[in-house]
Amino acid sequence: MTNKKAAMEMSVGTIVTVVLLMTVLIMGLVMVRNIFSSQNENIDAMDDAVKDQLKDLFAEDDGKKVVTVPSTKRVKMDIGTSNTGFGFSIRNVGDPTSQTIDPDIFDYEVSIPEGDSISCGILSEEAMNLITLGKNRYGIPIPPGALTEDGFFVRYNIPENFPPCHIRYQISIWKNGVIYGIPTDMDVFIEG
Repeated sequence: MTNKKAAMEMSVGTIVTVVLLMTVLIMGLVMVRNIFSSQNENIDAMDDAVKDQLKDLFAEDDGKKVVTVPSTKRVKMDIGTSNTGFGFSIRNVGDPTSQTIDPDIFDYEVSIPEGDSISCGILSEEAMNLITLGKNRYGIPIPPGALTEDGFFVRYNIPENFPPCHIRYQISIWKNGVIYGIPTDMDVFIEG
């Protein structure tokens, strides 16, 4: 009789333990899902804020061909961060009343200006490899008088072992194969 009672108590103890472990597992999964979904929501909110800022910057001056966010052209990034960077937008300052019905075709490329030194002594290729999205884009149709509504985002991934650094990047834009305006510099400060 004592063996049956001991076996029953052990079974109940095992069941309670399994139920508690399952509860903790489910709560952990829900918490992880909430963390990742809130991170995506924060990124989307940041993207919307950048888009609004780009539109506001163009509203200040009708003759601007390119605007950047941040408008200071200085970006600070922490070592070990990802999905950070800067945004920019292009305006086609062509005459919207012209007889041309086809949009102009724009291209852009982000590069390291020739002859520029990088403060931490890394190679230009290593600095370019920090960019995970938005290094270049080709064949962007923009009608005369219009601008890129959503803008373009250049996103970085800074590894944990990267040294503190100051890197100057350059945005070059072409309209129908001809350089469009003066290339725009963006200074990226990577800090520990």
